[in-house]
Amino acid sequence: MKQVDIVDFPYRPDAEQLFGAVRDLPDAIWLDSGKPRSLYGRFDIISAQPDTVLETVGKTTRIITSNTTISSEEDPFLLAEDLLSSTGSVDSSYNSHPFIGGLAGYFGYDLARSIEVLPDTLRKVDNLPDMRIGNYSWALVLNHSEQKAWLFFRHSCPANLRQEITQRLQQASHVIDDGVVEETLASRHFSSSISKNDYLQTIAKVKQYISEGDCYQANIAQHFSAPFNGDNWALYRFLRRVLPAAHSCFYQWGEHNQAVLSFSPERFLKLSMGHVETKPIKGTARRGNTVDEDQLNAIALMNSSKNRAENLMIVDLLRNDLGKTCEPGSIRVPKLFALESFPNVHHLVSTVTGKLRSNESALSLLRGCFPGGSITGAPKKRAMEIIEELEVCRRSVYCGSIGYISATGRMDSNIAIRTLIADGEKLHCWGGGGIVADSIAESEFEETLDKIRVLIQP
Repeated sequence: MKQVDIVDFPYRPDAEQLFGAVRDLPDAIWLDSGKPRSLYGRFDIISAQPDTVLETVGKTTRIITSNTTISSEEDPFLLAEDLLSSTGSVDSSYNSHPFIGGLAGYFGYDLARSIEVLPDTLRKVDNLPDMRIGNYSWALVLNHSEQKAWLFFRHSCPANLRQEITQRLQQASHVIDDGVVEETLASRHFSSSISKNDYLQTIAKVKQYISEGDCYQANIAQHFSAPFNGDNWALYRFLRRVLPAAHSCFYQWGEHNQAVLSFSPERFLKLSMGHVETKPIKGTARRGNTVDEDQLNAIALMNSSKNRAENLMIVDLLRNDLGKTCEPGSIRVPKLFALESFPNVHHLVSTVTGKLRSNESALSLLRGCFPGGSITGAPKKRAMEIIEELEVCRRSVYCGSIGYISATGRMDSNIAIRTLIADGEKLHCWGGGGIVADSIAESEFEETLDKIRVLIQP
């Protein structure tokens, strides 16, 4: 029996107008490739109005439908697995499509407490849940490499919702976008929760832990916040023009002006037909003001023994994490220290792959690797304990993961860096970097700013 209706849809290179047509619906989410400005990325995925939402705060997950709300103390990853499987299996004929409906949303960094026993000392600066994911019965997918688009409707999608979505998107497909977004956002004034001197002292403490053998590397972030009573959607539209990224996302929900605005360049985990890929970023250099300066900065990064060592530590950590759910002997590193350039920085990016064992799933893979090693350090648990000791507040969505898990079992997710959190009339942002034995504190401080300067400066 046919399980999903697939409707051809007019392709357009920029999905912004299409998402704008549905963004007022509950739990509207846009997994944004950054096209047409991003050099990377392939798919845009848009959906809204899930039939069920899982929202985790601490040890409790609320299972929310239109009729009921049930609380559970079960592992949130297992609850997500149960929700995905409850919609019924989908045959392999749909495997070539990234998302035909299923789970989408975010797994915040602090969800790690459901996996590891960690200290609990840091204050929480926002009111967002630790996890919020929806089960979506429809999706619009744009494939930019093939310049094609499709609407997917699972048979569980109510007829009235299907009709409304089709009508809204068809009308939006005829709208001509002039690409202009006014900058009305200069009222953002971010301030750090830690002084520069205190941050430099934190780096010194990490280096002391490294010298004493506690860890090889720890990723330390600083937190910024700003009052903001503007439109989150207008802010996202403006920022995606100046910082296009392949693993971006705009996700909003509720009546309290809560949203996630992510401009992440980093893939966490991709799973397609059993093939697993992760692409950790470690090693950063700012872009130059001239072509020659930019090229010199890139060459210096590629030749930096410090940055290469930092990257290699995380590659080894991720090889170990993938080994929890992948077939023995299947893990490979096809790319090591590859240069990727973005509007604000150059990065060293490695690629680690594996073959998922037949008795594992996208969610067991995600749980086994969570949170991403590139934003914790190595060894992971000790690095996370040091983060809890030395940072000034909880990380919220930052350094967690945003993405989808399709009803087919296919998954793609980011590392939630270069990410703004909107919570009422306040914005939050974090910037961090990996500290190793030969880190220079002043340079590390500047690197955290280089990564997010575009986000926090009006």
